[in-house]
Amino acid sequence: MARVRDLHSNATGDSRSPIACLFDKDQAMKKVEAVIRSFKLDEVKEALTRKGIHGMTVMEVRGFGRQKGQTERYRGNEYTVDFVPKVKIEITCADDNLQKVVDTILGAAPTGEIGDGKIFVSDLQNVIRIRTGETGEDAL
Repeated sequence: MARVRDLHSNATGDSRSPIACLFDKDQAMKKVEAVIRSFKLDEVKEALTRKGIHGMTVMEVRGFGRQKGQTERYRGNEYTVDFVPKVKIEITCADDNLQKVVDTILGAAPTGEIGDGKIFVSDLQNVIRIRTGETGEDAL
């Protein structure tokens, strides 16, 4: 796989523009986004690590789905919290690791209750490691 720095200097001999080379259609990578309950994060992270899946981005997020928020009581008054706190995990992986990533999350995240979360999978055009300029699966 070519490096971005090589693409800028045309050292690869590729006749395409440097930007066109970044969007190589031969890439077979996925981005997995999982929105899960906050207290399940450690369990999911440990399960992924045991399966040899390293590297993820974690964000604290708020939202709601079918549960439409939750009802809370404070000093005897009832009120509705529209946005439920969750954790969003982003993992990039090669196509051949996708099933392992999804199965691992599905095995570690559920409680069996409404609000366990969702997993979103999308195609990833390319990945570029900033430090080295590596692209594609080499950058994962």
